[in-house]
Amino acid sequence: MLKVFTFSPLAENTYVVADDNSLEAVVFDPGCYDQAEKEELARFLDGNNLKLKAVWLTHAHFDHVFGCAFLKRKYGVKVYMHQKEQVILNDTPNRTAMYGLRAFEPFEIDGYINENETLTVGGLSFETRFVPGHAPGHLAFVNHADRYIIGGDVLFRGSVGRTDFPFCSASDLKKSIIEQLYTLPDDFTVYPGHMEPTTIGYEKKHNPFVRG
Repeated sequence: MLKVFTFSPLAENTYVVADDNSLEAVVFDPGCYDQAEKEELARFLDGNNLKLKAVWLTHAHFDHVFGCAFLKRKYGVKVYMHQKEQVILNDTPNRTAMYGLRAFEPFEIDGYINENETLTVGGLSFETRFVPGHAPGHLAFVNHADRYIIGGDVLFRGSVGRTDFPFCSASDLKKSIIEQLYTLPDDFTVYPGHMEPTTIGYEKKHNPFVRG
């Protein structure tokens, strides 16, 4: 099971992935901003009898972490990200204030994920790939069995992640896409942090920023 929610004024994609047999689940990048969005996510989890095991972050920009404190409190789960994202998370109160977004609730990270790890939830496995550029500790989560990527804000349909924020690098982003994403088979689906899904093959042929 893979379910997408589009949350917050920034239209961020939050993903729930669950093993259909065990019903164990993980939430990627919970961007639920207000109470109604948080309750919508909880209704889906509870209504499908899902056993939430963890929250995994592709990166820690504020639009991807609004719901972390809520999920930790309601389900007692732990939140994980790459260690290099700590500097981004630490600055989240300042960044949200700049944008006039007052709903951020601080939370603590429970542990760090490294690149080239294999993470599991139920019978599902994800390979972690280090894809900095949009954010210094950005990770992509690759499910080889089902041929998809939870990609965060690295590669979009016809576009790429912004690199005009602090700790971004356009050259690192291009390198990440070419070496870590375009090396995957063309039929792999990319589930991005914003906008609709795409495929590796489509982006290699058509992406105006990074051609394969």
